[in-house]
Amino acid sequence: MLLTGAEIIWECLLREGVEVVYGYPGGAILPTYDALSKYEGRIHHVLVRHEQGATHMADGYARATGKVGVAMATSGPGATNMVTGIATAMMDSSPIVCITGQVPTSVIGSDAFQECDVTGVTLPITKHNFLVTNIKDLAYTIRKAFHIARTGRPGPVLVDVAKDVQNAKIEFEYPEGPIKLPGYRPPSYASEEQIERAIALIKQARRPLILAGHGVNMSGAEREVRELAERTQTPVALTLLGKGAMPENHPLCLGMMGMHGAAAVNQAIQAADLLLAFGMRFDDRVTGNLKTYSPNSRKIHIDIDASELNKNVRVDVGIAGDLKTVLEQLLPGLPSLQHREWIGEIREWQEEGDQRDIINQVAPNGKLLAAHAIHDIWAATEGDALVVTDVGQHQMWEAQYYLHQRPRTLITSGGLGTMGFGLPAAIGAKMGRPEETVWAIVGDGGFQMTMCELATAAQENVDINIAIINNAYLGMVRQWQEFFYEERYNATPMLSPDFCKLADAYGIPSIRVTERSQIDEAVKKAQSIKGPVLVEFRVEKADIVYPMVPAGADLHAMIRRPAATPDWSENH
Repeated sequence: MLLTGAEIIWECLLREGVEVVYGYPGGAILPTYDALSKYEGRIHHVLVRHEQGATHMADGYARATGKVGVAMATSGPGATNMVTGIATAMMDSSPIVCITGQVPTSVIGSDAFQECDVTGVTLPITKHNFLVTNIKDLAYTIRKAFHIARTGRPGPVLVDVAKDVQNAKIEFEYPEGPIKLPGYRPPSYASEEQIERAIALIKQARRPLILAGHGVNMSGAEREVRELAERTQTPVALTLLGKGAMPENHPLCLGMMGMHGAAAVNQAIQAADLLLAFGMRFDDRVTGNLKTYSPNSRKIHIDIDASELNKNVRVDVGIAGDLKTVLEQLLPGLPSLQHREWIGEIREWQEEGDQRDIINQVAPNGKLLAAHAIHDIWAATEGDALVVTDVGQHQMWEAQYYLHQRPRTLITSGGLGTMGFGLPAAIGAKMGRPEETVWAIVGDGGFQMTMCELATAAQENVDINIAIINNAYLGMVRQWQEFFYEERYNATPMLSPDFCKLADAYGIPSIRVTERSQIDEAVKKAQSIKGPVLVEFRVEKADIVYPMVPAGADLHAMIRRPAATPDWSENH
């Protein structure tokens, strides 16, 4: 059939199983938007308020569903507005495809109106990108984009399509058959030698520890990780993006590691004699000082990306392969093992940490603490919500106090640490998994970076609950200023609008919480309302996330919460 390039784009999206596209129209992509009317009812387009929001929504959709998320924008500033969202997806291995319009091929390179070399701009932050200047290449390029985005280590792919290509016509025949990309062969299996060496190390270990990362959820290897942990009685520590890889109420699950991880977890890493790193990349926020990181342990590292092996931490067995597949190879050769003494030692560390836990402390003068707010949201939702966070102190408190029992129920920006991620990503997550109760837990700072997407939530009537943890500061930056910059709080006190009035301006119901006793009722009321709801938690301004490993410090050199209740005055 004779189709325009614009129609080919939508035809290809349909064949890739795309149900929703997040985007913002403009001149260079307008032919594609004009063709959208022919596909109404088959693909739902969501009009965002900023192209960054489109990429975060596509990212949230992808992380929640495991499918490829799709964002669309015009050339020039429309495309460059997507850069932060693309980089966020790249750092966290999230499969999204961004389709951008480009000026006509006849004027590319002439500094035409709204021209920008977006493939050049995004080259370092995409898994791959394409500029399509010939309609004959369009369909196969889109097929390649989706294949690259979803296979191997997932990631963002950008397809830039010249305007005249969108307007051109050609006899369309969908390119069936396998995708062949020279040099692109994602690994899958481990060799027999690698499996034998890994099994030998596991059998020898007396103080083993599993480090479960984002790759566990992405490969669907939760069952295999749990089976290995239970059969060998090996405790499991989680990265931030690995939360949900193992139910956090499981007796072998220790919780989060790293800069703001549980003290007992970091102590266990430093004392271990074997680390089994599954689908994680030894990020600096996980390791602290590499020279002193887990100094007496042998290390087994399994990751889909061969470039991650021995990149930051030297390992004894490095396996490039799909985690689920490799664990299926590994499990038949593993006997039942016991590590009672090791687990008992960790339990003692946990008990000592529990004595310092802020949940067991009462803030004086009726102050509402953010950790209490998030803990009580967890309790009121029975730990069964899909939570999307922004970045900052509230993100770390969520990781500490919202215990996740299922995979893909925490969506957060880990690698890039993108403020403004929470609200739009929650919209995408809810549209991908409409059956879930979705909470966006955001700070007053990050929320204001993308709060224009309240209009998108209202227009689409997306049933999300937005919890703003409002401490009137850029809280994590303020914390660093307190610890490392002699309490010079430059540019961190923050004036915000009345968030409840702001919600009202968009026709969104709102609730304000100022006392802990109000939380349970507020959460249940919010969840009873269909459509977006905003809940503002006015919390203590000068709170601190503990523990904290200073940047570059030894993992065991944690700043711990004082055992006694601290001074919660505003001058703290």
